[in-house]
Amino acid sequence: MTMKTTISALAVLAAAGPAFAQCDSVSMSDVGWTDITTTTSAAKHVLEALGYEVDVKVLSVPVTFASLDSDDVDVFLGNWMPAQTSAITPYLESGEIEQINVNLEGTKYTLATPTYAYEAGLQSYDDIAEFGEELDYKIYGIEPGNEGNAYLVSLTEENAHGLEDFKIVESSEQGMLSEVRRAYEDEKPVVFLGWEPHPMNANFSLEYLTGGEDFFGGEGVVHTVTRKGFSEECPNLGQLFANMDFTLEMENSIMGQILDDGEEADDATEAWLKANPDAWKSWLDGVTTVDGGDAVEAVSAALE
Repeated sequence: MTMKTTISALAVLAAAGPAFAQCDSVSMSDVGWTDITTTTSAAKHVLEALGYEVDVKVLSVPVTFASLDSDDVDVFLGNWMPAQTSAITPYLESGEIEQINVNLEGTKYTLATPTYAYEAGLQSYDDIAEFGEELDYKIYGIEPGNEGNAYLVSLTEENAHGLEDFKIVESSEQGMLSEVRRAYEDEKPVVFLGWEPHPMNANFSLEYLTGGEDFFGGEGVVHTVTRKGFSEECPNLGQLFANMDFTLEMENSIMGQILDDGEEADDATEAWLKANPDAWKSWLDGVTTVDGGDAVEAVSAALE
């Protein structure tokens, strides 16, 4: 190789430097919901086995989308649709966020109540006000800044469904479910943001209220989204995330170990990956390690 050729090659590498550097690592957002913690942890195990450095940031949904827009985050596995339509649409229209895969189907996300309250007549958003005193005029939401909470707050502000006297109680997922459990044990009515996949559907006998379809929709899907150009800059990672599909059964099982058995997310997902090699092997179709090696062999060795 001549000196001129060497200099030219170095110039090309220097110009491509940022893209190459980013493709040795990946930044992901975890919004603190156990289902997204589960899928993000499973992805992290696989990515690290392939030789990537993984940085997981705990951010709210609005901050996640803003961070994808500013290229501070590469990937988010928790774009619940249609519930997040209003929050993500501006970024999709500008092209700053790209949806690259539907990673889960058959989801539910709207207000829920225990079956005993549903059978007593609390079956729709229009019924909530009638149970105001029994509910202590409270509806339990999740983390502050969540778009589902914002929608519920807007209902109280507009007196939609007669909810002007209600307060939306914002807290963590665990905090919300503690309130639900307290009411459930006493068979008192309670209304809260529920969703599936989640072991709450096995731990409590629940029904989902009608009336919120204009925002939450019916059954939904979860998209994998990335910052603009991520899959083109890092095609190996783009292929992996495009392949990475999950199931309600998988997520309910792992989430139960985390929430009910007190296991750490990384431990629970590692155990699931070890027990279900056929699931993650399909994620690796057309994928290599970071240095071009056999992906299946690398992940198998890491799990062993």
